[in-house]
Amino acid sequence: MNVDEEMISDRCTDAVFERGQSYRREGRIQQIGRFGDLVTATVQGTNLYDVTVKLSGDAADIHCTCPYDGAGDCKHVVAALLDFAADPPPDESEKIETALDEVSAEDLRSFVRDALATKPELRDQFLARFGDEHKSVEEYREEIGQLFEQRADPTVFIAIDFSRFFEIAEQYRDRGRYLAAATVYRALFEEVNENWNWIDGAYDHYAQTIQRALDNYGECILSTDPNSDEFNTYTSVLEAQASKGPPINSDQFRRALEDLKDRYD
Repeated sequence: MNVDEEMISDRCTDAVFERGQSYRREGRIQQIGRFGDLVTATVQGTNLYDVTVKLSGDAADIHCTCPYDGAGDCKHVVAALLDFAADPPPDESEKIETALDEVSAEDLRSFVRDALATKPELRDQFLARFGDEHKSVEEYREEIGQLFEQRADPTVFIAIDFSRFFEIAEQYRDRGRYLAAATVYRALFEEVNENWNWIDGAYDHYAQTIQRALDNYGECILSTDPNSDEFNTYTSVLEAQASKGPPINSDQFRRALEDLKDRYD
């Protein structure tokens, strides 16, 4: 896919394009790199945001961890794309492939063990892709709850990035481990709902997080082809959430519950 100013401006509003240009001129791009068709960047805004761009043929799958919910791409994405278009970083994939061909299995295993020992997030992704066990709802909820505690001052004004949890769940789904994925989605919508009283900004971001987790939870439950007793157990989770939290969230859970029941019937 050809990334140039015309392509970038077509993906956003004029105002956002100008802000993206300003962000690039101001040197807000902290890091940008490329690995095959995947471009990653870190852009300094109100907080430090991660931008990922997957280039595939004539399409681009783009994501930013900021809470922007307006039309088109956000200014962080625009800044990163402009920087990529002006001075594309070298593709690191060939270098890595060459090293992988030359490294011994023992050395590679040692490297992976060391990386997993020091990087808990990478460890979770590794286990989601290759492991047989998974964390409980309570364990995932504790990790999500810690994100709220870390960002409360005394309330949470910013959008917390939950992308790594969605990525872990997606890896479980790719392996057909739908209940393991449902565990992650459940932890997300339960813990965000539990901490709603801490939220004092980026409301749309958190509502969208709950909805995304609910939608995927329902998909995973139906993919297990549950019997009626199992289905009632899974839906009781939604019923419990519908009876607590702010009314706007309760309505969201009730709609998800009714939709799931309709699809099961």
